Amino acid sequence: MDDDLLTVRVAELYYDESKTQDEIGGILKISRWKVGRLLTQARERGIVRIEIVHPRARRLGIERQLTERFGLADAVVVPAADDDATTLERVAQGAADHLAALRPVPRILGVSWGRTLTAVAEALVDGWAHGVTVVQLNGGVSLSRRSGGAAQLAATIAQRAAGQVALLPSPAILERLETKRAIESDRTVAGVLEQAANANAFLFSAGPCDRTSAHVENGYLDVDDVAELARRGAVGDVLGRYVDADGNVVDPELDARTVGVSLERLRAADRTVFVTAGAAKHDIARTVVTSGLCRVLVTDEPTARALLEEQ
Repeated sequence: MDDDLLTVRVAELYYDESKTQDEIGGILKISRWKVGRLLTQARERGIVRIEIVHPRARRLGIERQLTERFGLADAVVVPAADDDATTLERVAQGAADHLAALRPVPRILGVSWGRTLTAVAEALVDGWAHGVTVVQLNGGVSLSRRSGGAAQLAATIAQRAAGQVALLPSPAILERLETKRAIESDRTVAGVLEQAANANAFLFSAGPCDRTSAHVENGYLDVDDVAELARRGAVGDVLGRYVDADGNVVDPELDARTVGVSLERLRAADRTVFVTAGAAKHDIARTVVTSGLCRVLVTDEPTARALLEEQ
């Protein structure tokens, strides 16, 4: 039996027939040591490929590539599913697992809002931490008939950590600069914004610049508004602030009417966890990662590979 065929036969007996290395040695009349060497050779040469298929599995090799390429503190990459909803659930669970493992546990956790973070809040278990104060990073009071969900997701994260919640009682974007200044001068609002800016950790997502934007859904902007922002180079929003591919604000006037923590504060923070899922967010995900807006990335495998394929 030549070496290639012997390697294949050893792999078949070990992986397909669940034989021990001693049993394989006896069947093929070779030493146990040689069986072990051939199994290693089978993996190195790609004859055997091992894949962990559990929904909570992680792609450790890709995570290492991301941290090395982009200088991240950590990355969590989970396998994608056949549909976007299940992929989001997997990414949210990955973010929840990462959050629960944070040490030291953040005393104050700043959170943004939207569909992705709602999924993260739902994935957290009771007792994921104890005594955490959760504070909103940006305004989220909905202007539409639908409930915005920003307050609810922040409260859920806090409740499941036996903690408290500090809500930001303001829309994300206001129509007049004077109104925004008046709201921020309120002692309660100012206190929440200060607490948010001084959070020990930040958990946030980002939205695309298209008609699916949560800002359109919640009545802050209309489809024509986001189309104009895209024409001016916006690839999406972070904490309600629309940025171009380099992470620069594309509309200073709109940004001045946006209520929440600044992008400069986000870039300066040591513990920033960015959660993103799906092809629609690849452009804004690339911007967040490459412009220093996050230290930790939690995402799906196709998004991670799209980032690594960039020159």
